[in-house]
Amino acid sequence: MAVCIAVIAKENYPLYIRSVPSQSELKFHYTVHTSLDVVEEKVSAVGKSLGDQRELYLGLLYPTEDYKVYGYVTNSKVKFVIVVDSSNTSLRDNEIRSMFRKLHNSFTDVMCNPFYNPGDPIQSKAFNGIVSGMMVQTG
Repeated sequence: MAVCIAVIAKENYPLYIRSVPSQSELKFHYTVHTSLDVVEEKVSAVGKSLGDQRELYLGLLYPTEDYKVYGYVTNSKVKFVIVVDSSNTSLRDNEIRSMFRKLHNSFTDVMCNPFYNPGDPIQSKAFNGIVSGMMVQTG
């Protein structure tokens, strides 16, 4: 499961970041923000080759010694980043895709809320619950 999940706005500021070992939160903020360069690179490369038909799931952005960073971009250019522990070898690509799909559906529910102002940090309890279900359980 994930150790960090982030939702990044079109303008590259965080709407939501949650990490499991909370003492490593700053490290995950850095990891998420460094992954945005790779996301932009992949989106622009795919945009040139296919025109308007692009895959939302970007796949593995980059691996580090301890973590693997995966990316996903919505049609409205909102980016989702999931960081998983490298030691978790049982997590397959289709499971990561389904995590992104679930995250995207929950994000859509947040956007459909008439009391949510687009661009504000996400503070939905339902969204938080979905993310909690995807995170590594500690303890």
